[in-house]
Amino acid sequence: MSRPAASPEFAGLIRRFWMPVWRVPTGEVYTQRVLQYPVCLLVVTGAYARFYGPSTGLSGTPLSGDGWAAGVMFEPAAGALLTGGEVARWTDSHVELADLFGPVGESLTAQIRAAMAGDPVSPQAQSAAVDRYHDFLRHYLPVDEQGLLVNEVVSYVEDNPEVNRVADVCAHFAIGERFLQRLTRHRVGLTPKWLVRRRRIQDATWRLRTGVTTIAAVAADLGYADEAHLSRDFRRVTGMTPGAFAAHYAD
Repeated sequence: MSRPAASPEFAGLIRRFWMPVWRVPTGEVYTQRVLQYPVCLLVVTGAYARFYGPSTGLSGTPLSGDGWAAGVMFEPAAGALLTGGEVARWTDSHVELADLFGPVGESLTAQIRAAMAGDPVSPQAQSAAVDRYHDFLRHYLPVDEQGLLVNEVVSYVEDNPEVNRVADVCAHFAIGERFLQRLTRHRVGLTPKWLVRRRRIQDATWRLRTGVTTIAAVAADLGYADEAHLSRDFRRVTGMTPGAFAAHYAD
């Protein structure tokens, strides 16, 4: 999978592009389930073109046959700018680009498919797709001040593993908890508590994948009172216990 860079002018709106190409043997289906970042996505393939809201749990798309995707992972600020409203409306859901953006969405879909049709692996095709996305998304610049703030909030939670409470975030930005709740619901579609929990569970999944630590050690390192508290949060987000998750990656 390649990850073409966005133009610097889109800092604050686009986090990155990604361009996977797959070939799954006939009769087989491959699904990779991942814990997404707290952001919205825009994805065009040969079969569909969708805007995805943030996901509160593991997400995955079944892949079969030969195919490709041209995707945009946005910064947290982008969802409300693109949809013109509260992002919470789109949490754990998606909508076709034609339904969300009308004829402009249909045009974008056709342009991305035309760019990728010849050889989706080629840098030229992927660069052309990125250019079409740039043309479409330039309309949503510049990112507003509230959007820049929510980008900073999410980045602070993601980049600082010592942040284990919503109160830590409020103290760092000198804002009240109710304001923070309204901000993240409107701009991210998620609660501040979920943002902190997702980062802690993301850290836990990476540690458990290695198989060189214990669940009790992970719980202690991530600031949980005990293993049971970690297990409760882990299962709520992933649908699996930490033990089952670790065993899956040990196989």
